[in-house]
This record gives sequence, C-alpha cells and structure tokens, in this order.
Amino acid sequence: MIRRTHPSATLSTTRTEAFTDGVFAIAATLLVLDLTTNTFATVSSDGELWAALLSEWMLFVNFALSFVLLCIMWMVHVSQFEHIARVDNVMIWLNNGRLLLIVLVPFSTRITTEYSEYYAGRIMLAANFFLAIVFSFLQWRWALAHREQILPDLSREEAIAYGRGNLSALILSGIVLVLSPFIGSIAFTVFLLDGFLTRRLHGKGDD
Repeated sequence: MIRRTHPSATLSTTRTEAFTDGVFAIAATLLVLDLTTNTFATVSSDGELWAALLSEWMLFVNFALSFVLLCIMWMVHVSQFEHIARVDNVMIWLNNGRLLLIVLVPFSTRITTEYSEYYAGRIMLAANFFLAIVFSFLQWRWALAHREQILPDLSREEAIAYGRGNLSALILSGIVLVLSPFIGSIAFTVFLLDGFLTRRLHGKGDD
C-alpha cells in the first residue's frame, strides 16, 4: 500500500540515524581496500620489504587522514542529531547529499594518492570534504530555520551558537580547498585551528 504524507510532515530520526551510521561505517571500511589491494614488487628480504613499505608512505598517510576526517564528520553528525528531534523531506535529502559525498571518500583518497602530481589529484580529497561539510552546514541551517519542529529543545540563541562550530568547519575546509593545489594533503593541518576559530566565532556572536 502507498502511504501519502504531507511534504512538510516530520518523521522520527531513528531510521535516518541508523542509515547514516551504516554509510559512514562502510565508507571507513572501504578505505582499507587501497591498502589490501596494493601489491609490491618481488621482495626477497626484510630490507626490501621495509623499503617497499616506506615507498608507500603517502598511501598510509592519506588512509589515516581520510579515516580521521571521516571520524570527525561522523562525530559532527552524532552531535547534530543529539539536538535534532524530527526530520522532514528537505533534511533527509540534505543528509543523503552528505552521504553521497561520504561514500566517495575512498575514491577521492585513491585519486589523491595516485595522482598527487596533478592539480585534479591534489584537490580531489579536499573538494570531497568541503562539499560534505557544505551539506552538513546547510542541514543545520535548515534545522535552525524550522527550529520549532526540528530543534524543539534548543532556543534560537543556543542553536545559532552551536551552528558556529559548523561555520568554523566550513571556513577551514574552504581554506584547505584553496591550499591543497599547492601543498596537497598537508593543507588538512589547517583543521588544527578549528578550536581557536570556533572560540573566536563564539566571541563575536556574544558581542
């Protein structure tokens, strides 16, 4: 039977959260495929094996970097849904857009690793995470605009203050995107400034 609902109707977040958790888990697991499918040339000694492993250092760095960034994105998702009580169609599709970019992370990680000598290769992973954070930011902005239904436990001031953390991530990911063609994956160290920038944005909000 087809059940019709009003476009503005809201739904429980339970199934959205379960689906999102599953997609993040799969994306994180797929990252390791680049490690398991990568083969070395003929190795006949411990020294040659260590040399072969060290020659693939960028592969390991990008794997660890992507895994950590996925974990951070998942933590943002968990934190958001601690406050989001209901979701509507727009929220669901914004979340689906974010998940589309999350499942692309293993692919963009491989491109960045194998083609780092090219502009497109250096920018691929940064662009992937930037767009994922854009969807996360838009998701929270939509929740804020419909706070009475979606964020009933937060005041407008609390919701805006929380959103400044998302704004910080958006700004920093934009900086990473700009820097990545020049310094590659090293650009992601910009995220170390997240705490400082979030505090600055909170300060300006208070003013």
